[in-house]
Amino acid sequence: MAFKTPLYDEHVRLNGKIVEFGGYLLPVQYPSGVIAEHMAVRTGAGIFDVSHMGEILYKGKDALANLNYVLTNDFTNLKIGRIRYSVMCYEDGGCVDDLIVYRLGEESYLCVVNAGNRVKDAAWMKEHLFGDVEFKDISDDVAQLAIQGPLSGEVLGKYTELPEKYYSFIETTILGKNCMVSQTGYTGEYGFEIYCRKEDVVEIYRELLKDERLVPCGLGARDTLRLEAGMPLYGHEMDETVSPLETGLDFGVKLHKDFIGKEGILNRVNRHRIGIKMIGRGIAREHCDVYKDGELIGHTTSGTHLPYLKGAYAMALVKEDLPAGTKIEVDIRGKRVEGEVTALPFYKREK
Repeated sequence: MAFKTPLYDEHVRLNGKIVEFGGYLLPVQYPSGVIAEHMAVRTGAGIFDVSHMGEILYKGKDALANLNYVLTNDFTNLKIGRIRYSVMCYEDGGCVDDLIVYRLGEESYLCVVNAGNRVKDAAWMKEHLFGDVEFKDISDDVAQLAIQGPLSGEVLGKYTELPEKYYSFIETTILGKNCMVSQTGYTGEYGFEIYCRKEDVVEIYRELLKDERLVPCGLGARDTLRLEAGMPLYGHEMDETVSPLETGLDFGVKLHKDFIGKEGILNRVNRHRIGIKMIGRGIAREHCDVYKDGELIGHTTSGTHLPYLKGAYAMALVKEDLPAGTKIEVDIRGKRVEGEVTALPFYKREK
């Protein structure tokens, strides 16, 4: 049985097309369509319901030591009010999940995990707890909104102060409701995410949508936006069979410290994540074989037509790190279609 976020009735009221994703019923798009929603985020502002994401608290004098052991990144110098990305691995180096960590206080951290992995992640974290640490899954009490796009600051700034730096957050209020607002997102665009009590999110959502510049967006645009920005997605660019180094997440892996999966990661770096721009006619979806000079070298992990760039693009895991401009072929429904290796990200916003 799929769960509903607190905003489910709002999505129905707005004629959202509801699908199941990560165990939740969520809008894949609204009547305006995925392309319009995608372009709204690139040129204006869009709002997403991301209340399906999971939130897990670590508190206590050994909270930091626990995070440094179970996650690949190093949080030793993470300041209060700042955020850091990481991966969580199995002993063999495969990915349990990727997540972001908020430092709330001296001995308090919030981990935000992918919805479909929440139960698995919480169990893995709990299994490896040690020392003086309090662990709590608070996902059912928290709602989350994402406001993304170049106008997101103007829209949200009417209701609250905003964090000034990327990957930072503040405790604040919106409509008198206690919230946490972070400058984060999964679109490659300037934007913010709001965390609040599930009882408060409907009122906040309705009020924000009174600004006609803000367009409600669904899962379809969220996926095309993150792909255009070259951002990996769990279950596509990474999973239990892929290490974070193979999928290009070395910035979030600190090998100077000990953590679960370190040896496994070092023993299995044999693939590389690349970007592909399709030259021939055809859209490469996931699980398409990739060839170079007639030799099978890997497979695509995500792919579609990207609205802002006006072309078909894909990401792939291949056995050699190919330079931009390398000609390859992608097998699309039994036909090999020409493509070209392209640097990631495909899209990078102007600052």
